[in-house]
This record gives sequence, structure tokens and C-alpha cells, in this order.
Amino acid sequence: MTAPGPLAYFRPSRTVPVTRWRSTSRWRTGPWPLVAVLAGQWVFGTGEAFLVAAGLGVSPWTVLAQGIAVRTGIAIGLATFAVSAVVLLLWIPLRERPGLGTMCNMIVIATALQVMVGVLPHPANLGVCLAFVLVGITLIGLGSGFYLTANLGPGPRDGWMTGLHMRFGWPVVGVRLAIEATVLVLGWLLGGTVGIGTVLFALLIGPAVGYGLRVAGWLGRTQTPELAIEDDQHPELEA
Repeated sequence: MTAPGPLAYFRPSRTVPVTRWRSTSRWRTGPWPLVAVLAGQWVFGTGEAFLVAAGLGVSPWTVLAQGIAVRTGIAIGLATFAVSAVVLLLWIPLRERPGLGTMCNMIVIATALQVMVGVLPHPANLGVCLAFVLVGITLIGLGSGFYLTANLGPGPRDGWMTGLHMRFGWPVVGVRLAIEATVLVLGWLLGGTVGIGTVLFALLIGPAVGYGLRVAGWLGRTQTPELAIEDDQHPELEA
């Protein structure tokens, strides 16, 4: 196996790295994978709260839910649930499997979002609002990196991303960017609200998740040679 060059450590990860806290089961696990999942998802939810507090536009998935609500007349909460259900169905042909982390995803992220929105200030200055957007995207990428590497099962949307990555060997960054951009355009066409924060999220979330995976892989790197991180040589690495 050829050792990666020094610049490889400054590029976003193209796959889900193996870490010391990686669980061997999606349902039965030790404390450290669970800590990685809970901490990562709390950071993820905090990032979502930064986006809401900025007031410059929500994430593409919420734009899609808004568009569906406009077209059908149903509540946005029900539209969000319907979107999640459809995404979970898309796991089937990709052979993606839910786990404890999938269940935690629906509780921890929502709780973190609710709590942190009440704690964070809601700035009026445009420069501060843009900074909030960038901080939010960074936190979402970092949180994703930690809870995905725990191998306890991704959330519905991340499971679709990792499923496509595993099935076709496409880079994580490219898959995430393509999904977010497609959802954004579809939501906008349906009548969802798009702001500059939404556009920045769609453009930057792919690299943010890639760097989040890189940070998680670096902090949780294993000394076992056969589990060493090598993006180009392990596209089949299970998430």
C-alpha cells in the first residue's frame, strides 16, 4: 500500500474512514461509538441552529418540504416527515441498513436544534449573519464526520449519501453536493423559499462533510495497518 502524500491530509476525505470508535454492530455497541454519535449529532443540530439564527435561508431539505407544503396544502412538519419516509425507502435498492444512530438522529438533532435556537442570538448585521451561516455549515460537516464514523447507522439523508457512495464508489463530497443541489432546485421549483444561506449550504456542505470525515479520521486513526485510511484504495469501506 502506497503511503498518502502530505497534501492528502489537507484534502476532504473521499470515503468514510475507519476510526477507533467504529462499532462492529449497528445496534449493540460500547460507550465510545455511542458518545461519537451523540456528540456528532448534537454538533450537527447546533449547526442547524446557527443557520436558523442567521435568518438568511434554510437548508435545501427544508426548502423541499416548504415547496411540497405549498403545492399540497399540508403542514410543513408533515411534508418533512413524508420526505424522510421517501428517503428511507430509497435505502432499499442501495442495501443501506438503519441502526441505533439512525434512531438517535431523529431525536438528538431535533433536540439540539430546539435548545440552541433558544440560546443563540439572532443577529441583524449582515456580516454576522453570514458568519453564522459559515459556522453552521462547518459544524454540520464536523458533526456528520463523527457520527458517520461510529458506524451505528446514518440518518435518513446521510444514509442515502453513504449508500450511493458504497454502491457506486462515488466520492462522498460529490454525492453530498449533487444531492443537496438537486433537492434545492426541486424545492425552489415547487415554491420553497431560497436565500443566500441556502445557496451557501448547497455549495459548501459537500466539502464540509468531507473535511469533517477527515478530522474524525485523523483524531480516531487506528494503528492497525489493514484499517489505515486510504481513500483511493478502499472505496468499498462500509459506513
